[in-house]
Amino acid sequence: MTRLTRAVRGLITGVAALLTVTAAPATAQATPDPRAPQDFVALSTVDPTIIQEIRYFTPHNFVGERVDGYRQPVCILTRPAAEALHQAQRQLLRRGYTLKVYDCYRPQRAVDHFVRWAQDLDDQRMKGEFYPDVDKTRLFQDGYIAEKSGHSRGSTMDLTLVRLPAKPTRPYTPGRPLVPCYAPQAERFPDNSVDMGTGYDCFDTLAHTLDPRVQGRQLANRLLLKSTLEALGFVNLAEEWWHYTYKPEPYPDTYFDFPVSRASLAGHRDAT
Repeated sequence: MTRLTRAVRGLITGVAALLTVTAAPATAQATPDPRAPQDFVALSTVDPTIIQEIRYFTPHNFVGERVDGYRQPVCILTRPAAEALHQAQRQLLRRGYTLKVYDCYRPQRAVDHFVRWAQDLDDQRMKGEFYPDVDKTRLFQDGYIAEKSGHSRGSTMDLTLVRLPAKPTRPYTPGRPLVPCYAPQAERFPDNSVDMGTGYDCFDTLAHTLDPRVQGRQLANRLLLKSTLEALGFVNLAEEWWHYTYKPEPYPDTYFDFPVSRASLAGHRDAT
């Protein structure tokens, strides 16, 4: 083999390697996000009067930051759950109240975020408000955090009542002094909802729907929400006054992971 032939061959090999390197990024594609099934809807398309305050899109939650998978502050539910919630809203509006949702469908990636947070025992930044009397080492044992959530099935929501006319809620400012979620309503973080005895996502037995210490107007408010929703097929989680699941669920054994975003509903006939 001549010196010239070896040079030409080396040049061809070098060019081929360069083409391989430069072509690789062009063929690599990011895995697209999963989409919601066709029978999932944005709650606002079924009932635009229900207030939405999606807490996990904000840093005002027990994690202290926006939770993975919450790309827009939008409530997504299975259609049967959304339509039943619409019926509840119609009844409550006649009594001078509106529903307000804090959370609806929750992707599995958000639940995974909760699990990682619970395992990080050094992260106690929101303890003063959401779990002041609970040792973080007990969050799994006491049932506050789990590796799966009914919210990921699409028919579970966290919600409350607001007396009409609804007043705005003061925006949350990170770094402000935290007040326990079970403090009197005038002392804890202001919320335009009626007094339910604790704030939302309060890791405390006082948040149990029928805790005997909750009496008077606080109990009446919890029972109004409970009786209205249960008459329409919703089931309350006894440990959380705000947590309801519509039954029967369309997806009782499926845990979805599409992001909380209107884009997840793209192509649906009533997506907004």
